[in-house]
Amino acid sequence: MKKFRHKKLLAVLAALTAAATVSSCAKEAPERLGSNGNAADISQSESAPTVTDGSAPDTDVSENSSQQPESETQDSKDDLPPTSAVSFVCAGDNLIHDNIYVEALEKGGGDYYDFTDCYANVKKYIEGADIAVLNQETLVTDAYEPSSYPQFCSPPEVADAVTALGFNVISMSNNHVLDKYEDGLISSLDFWDKKGVLHYGAYRSQEDADNIRTMEVNGITFAFLGYTEHTNGLSADGARIIYLSELDTIERQIREADELADVVVVSCHYGTEVLNELNSQQISLTPMFVEWGADLIIGTQSHCISTCEYLDKPDGGQAFVYYGLGNFLHTMYDVKSIPGIIGSLDVVKDNSTGEVSFENVKAIPVISHFEADSYNSYWYNCKLYPYKDYTDELLQKHYMYRDGLTRQSIEQCLSYIPQEFLSIE
Repeated sequence: MKKFRHKKLLAVLAALTAAATVSSCAKEAPERLGSNGNAADISQSESAPTVTDGSAPDTDVSENSSQQPESETQDSKDDLPPTSAVSFVCAGDNLIHDNIYVEALEKGGGDYYDFTDCYANVKKYIEGADIAVLNQETLVTDAYEPSSYPQFCSPPEVADAVTALGFNVISMSNNHVLDKYEDGLISSLDFWDKKGVLHYGAYRSQEDADNIRTMEVNGITFAFLGYTEHTNGLSADGARIIYLSELDTIERQIREADELADVVVVSCHYGTEVLNELNSQQISLTPMFVEWGADLIIGTQSHCISTCEYLDKPDGGQAFVYYGLGNFLHTMYDVKSIPGIIGSLDVVKDNSTGEVSFENVKAIPVISHFEADSYNSYWYNCKLYPYKDYTDELLQKHYMYRDGLTRQSIEQCLSYIPQEFLSIE
């Protein structure tokens, strides 16, 4: 539950016996997005997401009151249901190694990359969500040839696959975002722009970075911010990535986003690689961000599962933190990197008070599966499975089975998730 500037204005208006509906005023006309994140006609139904470029909403009380008759505004308030709700999911590092795209090219007959089968088994968790956020760990662009570790670049068909899956928001805040240097980043930004998908965490300039991305769904406004610990020693001249060390900038942005939106989503690329335990940065920064106004924190980077929890907010409500979602699709060869989680929750807004809460919070475990005939061959059958469907037969075929991947090692990683949130389904 949280309080906002525009909610305080409503309280003032109520005392003055006049009400005004505060709306987001974008610098450009907002466009509606369909469930797959593609641009659609603005005349769609009320539940279709509205994306804005982050301009501040008009909050002048007298101006809004004079523009709208009290009876009309009161009628619109009376028409609202008691609560509004948005289903929200998030997934960890979509890390496209060469084993994955080589097999995808074979499935496409050598003419295109077909990633459909990689994600088919987990589509049910993504496709029905109103908002689905993916940490795209590798650059996706049609301007560069695909490449793998240590400097990744993924073919454009990856975007086709994940948007078809249901992801409509892409986080680009990660350590590989400059793998093709500044030109590669700009080409990836251009690519996602052409796809019509909301993306955040990497920007063309400081001005672009300060243009906070927002999306409205079912009368609930979300703002998206992304920060990373590092970019593998690479830097940009004009393009802007905000690092977790830039606390003054982060505080300013989170506080501004808190004024713009009901829910401030912050993606943090933090944590120690292949370590389930939280490090000092996660422990110190996370409550600080919540104090400044963050409501939902999505943690990535460690490539393995970390805990999740509610944190109390200064206004009396609660934020929620997934400290580490782990990997989504990948072929990393570390036992701890194999299981990941999909975060799932319902965002519920009380329309009489404006308070927002998170309900039905889940951490749904998935397994990134891959096989190989020998250590020297390309791997195959690269795909995701829900953990509930991951049989012992599949486990014994996994490439990492020979290196210690067991049911017990998977369960050990899952033990970091509190039982109240762990949902094997």
